[in-house]
Amino acid sequence: MFNNTNKIAIILSHPVQYYSPLFKVISTRGKLKIKVFYTWELGSQTFDKGFGKKVEWDIPLLDGYDYNYVSNNGIFGRRFWHIRNPSLIKEIEEWGATAIMVFEWSYYSHLKAMIHFHNKNITVLFRGDSHILDKQHWFKEYFRKFYLSWVYKHVDYALYVGKNNKDYYKNVNLKEPQLIFVPHAIDNERFLDSKDKQYLEKAIVWRKKIGFKDNNIVLSFIGKFEDKKNPLLLIKALRKIGNPNLKLLMVGNGNLENEIRIEADKDECIKILGFQNQSTMPILYRVADIFVLPSKGPGETWGLAVNEAMACGLPIIVSNKVGCAIDLVKDNENGFIFESDNLESLVNKIEKFIIDPGIIKAFENRSQEIIKEWSFLNISLALENLVNHKQDLNKD
Repeated sequence: MFNNTNKIAIILSHPVQYYSPLFKVISTRGKLKIKVFYTWELGSQTFDKGFGKKVEWDIPLLDGYDYNYVSNNGIFGRRFWHIRNPSLIKEIEEWGATAIMVFEWSYYSHLKAMIHFHNKNITVLFRGDSHILDKQHWFKEYFRKFYLSWVYKHVDYALYVGKNNKDYYKNVNLKEPQLIFVPHAIDNERFLDSKDKQYLEKAIVWRKKIGFKDNNIVLSFIGKFEDKKNPLLLIKALRKIGNPNLKLLMVGNGNLENEIRIEADKDECIKILGFQNQSTMPILYRVADIFVLPSKGPGETWGLAVNEAMACGLPIIVSNKVGCAIDLVKDNENGFIFESDNLESLVNKIEKFIIDPGIIKAFENRSQEIIKEWSFLNISLALENLVNHKQDLNKD
């Protein structure tokens, strides 16, 4: 169990634009001492398979917290055997960790650390956002559950990010006292507009430059152009509605990019921008009126773009296969949830905004109200609460 000299070693493959600002907040608060052990050493650029290109984030990923790159002897790549760090356990022990927090058990070194530290007076925390919304053949489901139940036997606490994630942990036999709500969040403060509305003013300029008029209703898809996110369904919905006042902005790259550009060339209502970096995102979300994430999976987990869009004050349309849908999208309050891969269901939700454009403003305000609770501060408080003996675990 924890004590007054808590030191949490965080095991993560590489710096991530969503997590690094969180680590800085936790460190700055001074209630917990953390050190991040990165197991997959990278340069400033990373090839992102989803975007299909090298990505170099333009926000600092290594500022404000303690970290170390652990030597990796594995073959370059991101499969189970590719991340092998012989010194990881020793480095964590020498640092004096009282707990470890593991992201991604599906790497050799990460799983080995979970197994090694379990029942060794070092508390094992696990952080992920998996769910069981994607149905598989019963045979695969059985053996998947059997294997995952063994994996999670080596976890003391699972830090669940939302309701669907909690159901996932329950499905692999973790007990209720082991399940601690630690909300999934982005850097809300970075996405909020300044008092002088600089983001909004720049978005208005950008919107006009793209070719959208003030009276247009602009939908946006911002993310990877890949099958599991189902961007082509959104294009089909736009065409089926056939309202010239309805526009679509698509931002990103990926293996569906050529097909999407071919479709866009046929339709002046569709505009495409390539990959945009983090510093432009608070402006870019505000170019549109409504954010849509039509994912069908498999493998679509939380959908942190929804958090970003809500922090920018956008109404949301999201499929029921997106992990965050049940938590963040309140039907007819800040958006709508539609049935995954169902064109008619998506069309129906979009048309609600066309029939009554006045709900856009009401939904904008509600989105920002909801997302305030999904914050780095509340993540920090949840971890601090756990550390300070607010949860008891029966390990029998």
